[in-house]
Amino acid sequence: MPVHQNRLLLLVASLSLAWSRWCEPALAETPAQAWHGEYAGSLPDPTGRPQWTGLQVVPQGKGEYLAVELAGGLPGNRWNMRDRQEAVGRAEGTPTLVLASPVRKYEVDGWQVRVTDLQGNPVGTLRRYFRSSQTLGTPPPAGAIVLFSGGPTSELKNAKITPEGLLQVGCETTRAYRDFCLHVEFRTPLMPEARSQARGNSGVYLQGRYEVQILDSFGLVSQNNDCGSLYKQRPPLLNMSFPPETWQSYEIDFRAARFDDQGKKTEPARLTVWHNGIKIHKNVELTGKTGAGAAEGPEPRPIKFQDHGDRVLYRNLWILEK
Repeated sequence: MPVHQNRLLLLVASLSLAWSRWCEPALAETPAQAWHGEYAGSLPDPTGRPQWTGLQVVPQGKGEYLAVELAGGLPGNRWNMRDRQEAVGRAEGTPTLVLASPVRKYEVDGWQVRVTDLQGNPVGTLRRYFRSSQTLGTPPPAGAIVLFSGGPTSELKNAKITPEGLLQVGCETTRAYRDFCLHVEFRTPLMPEARSQARGNSGVYLQGRYEVQILDSFGLVSQNNDCGSLYKQRPPLLNMSFPPETWQSYEIDFRAARFDDQGKKTEPARLTVWHNGIKIHKNVELTGKTGAGAAEGPEPRPIKFQDHGDRVLYRNLWILEK
């Protein structure tokens, strides 16, 4: 087996074991930042037994908020991937946000959530957590090409850098690639008033043909156009989106479509994707190009970082060819 394939297999094996880690909270600067985010702790299940429980609080604009209670914990951290209960609430100019579901009330102060039943009887308390992908900051392995690390942009075309040294959307690689493993770190903006595809939209276009969607999909039930989706072809196995303004990561193991000498496709493109260290697509076949992607063909093409008009930012990009 070629040496570069050994390096790739070791990298992918290590990523398959990655898990989200917990971080201590930090002070917020705005009401939306003060409340929106992730919380977890022990609450009774329907039988009265203690159960670790996650809660995601999502700003909806104009003072409206959505909270999603998740049985077992947060996505990627013990949620049972089945049971979820939504609650809604509205900011009333007080230091706390109150939301209600059909069975519980939640009083959010930004550091914790006090949970009661509908009669006001205490049920439990959830603590706020800031999670971080274990693959953030992963250094490029030997033989990898660094696309962007905060310095030179010679591997990118139309690169624009913020004063903070972060990469803006709208660029593409100067080289064309066929089969590869790609590491991407990205951050979506907080856009409470926006909805759906207008909420922190970008995307990683593999070969300029196949889009792995980037979007603020925090707290949603993933569809085939949400974050982590193979655009309009397949939703992720699990919505691993962290809150907006949090750095997130993709690891993408891509094998290009194969064509015979007459230009007929003989094998579809395939890929495996990890989002924040959790596998969300496993050796998936792509049925063809996605969305506005270029037509399929045998020739390698550059990778594009889509400009959809939103202030999505990138850092620490590297690629290992196979």
